[in-house]
Amino acid sequence: MKAPHLARVEEGPETFAGLAETIAAAGLRLGWLEWRRPEPLPASLTAAAGLGALRAVAVGGGLSAAVKPIGGPPVLADLLRQHFLGCSLVLIHGHGGRYGETAGLPLLAPAGEGSYRLAWPGGERALTAAELAARLRSPRPLAPAAETPAR
Repeated sequence: MKAPHLARVEEGPETFAGLAETIAAAGLRLGWLEWRRPEPLPASLTAAAGLGALRAVAVGGGLSAAVKPIGGPPVLADLLRQHFLGCSLVLIHGHGGRYGETAGLPLLAPAGEGSYRLAWPGGERALTAAELAARLRSPRPLAPAAETPAR
């Protein structure tokens, strides 16, 4: 299975509701990664993880939450493999990574009326949600225009 495409975001998930709907309508999956310590965690999940449980999971109300202890700083490639298989796009809220892995990712931001702006150092591009969803099927959909392969 191929790795998901990645973009950094600064706004919260509600800002990308239209994009999420468009991506789902295209038969694709969207992932969301918060690059910060999740707080507050239920005390029972934290305690179970602290005891060495492989995973501590809470379910109910149509949601599940899993806590898994890790031995060091988070590594983006590991997170993608463990949590985002099958996603076409993962939006990363916050910055970090053991090796600064999120630093070179394009920044995705709303541009008004169902459109979004992708920005890289030295350039940017505006796309509608439908254009962005359609591009997710190509090899480098979030690359600057000069790096995007011809179709």
